[in-house]
Amino acid sequence: MSFTVEERGNPNTLSYRLFFKNADGKYVSPFHDIPMYADENQNIFHVVVEVPRWTNSKMEIATKDPLNPIKQDVKKGNLRYVANVFPHKGYIWNYGAIPQTWEDPGHKDGDTGCCGDNDPIDVCEIGTKVCSRGEVIKVKVLGVLAMIDEGETDWKVMAINVEDPEAKDLNDIDDIQRLRPGYLEATVDWFRRYKVPDGKPENQFAFNGEFKDKDFAIETIKSTHGFWKALISEKTNAGGLNCKNTCVSAGDSPFCCSTDEAKAVVGGVSTSLDKWFYYEKK
Repeated sequence: MSFTVEERGNPNTLSYRLFFKNADGKYVSPFHDIPMYADENQNIFHVVVEVPRWTNSKMEIATKDPLNPIKQDVKKGNLRYVANVFPHKGYIWNYGAIPQTWEDPGHKDGDTGCCGDNDPIDVCEIGTKVCSRGEVIKVKVLGVLAMIDEGETDWKVMAINVEDPEAKDLNDIDDIQRLRPGYLEATVDWFRRYKVPDGKPENQFAFNGEFKDKDFAIETIKSTHGFWKALISEKTNAGGLNCKNTCVSAGDSPFCCSTDEAKAVVGGVSTSLDKWFYYEKK
């Protein structure tokens, strides 16, 4: 299963969008149409890379837009970037999300005591390759951190690309500590302080900022997949999220649309910034 991306507009502008296509060249939603599992028997998951390592643009799956393209987050009309908080430069992992998951804002987590943040579950991929924006990779899950962001549960899954040379040696959270000492501490430090330059307080964490192991992480992912199933089948209030999809069967999702409808969504996005016009002077 392979996916490609199509850019509309220019990077670092409000109009920039990154749409997804499947192997048949049909437009799909990275939120709803890409399967959560790459290999369910082996617990291998798909991850949509939103932010490549070392970059600063706060890119994300646009959960409220039709077909959920990747776009840059906006605050008070301005594009958002994460600050370089010493000693870090941009994002210190390939940062993305697991499709077909959803942290339900109406569900209070029994461990954190806080409701979900209304987004797909986040992933910090720690492999050696710097991925590309919009790349869909297959990962092994290693553990999870429970961040509390402005009173909401915001899980951060630690994972590694299955194609990474060290993937065979990294199988659980303790392996990160053993093979990459300091990386977990740096991750907590990054998430704790990255909003401080914007005038916000430090983020807090459940479990005293300790990472939970692989099994806990996988169960957490599965629970968010269950919340997504309720969302896509309209058993849960979407609350402004756009659930238009092309691959979930119409019997399972009232939001399922045709290929032509999906093409019309993308066709309606302006591309004038990327065109060159010629007309004859009179």
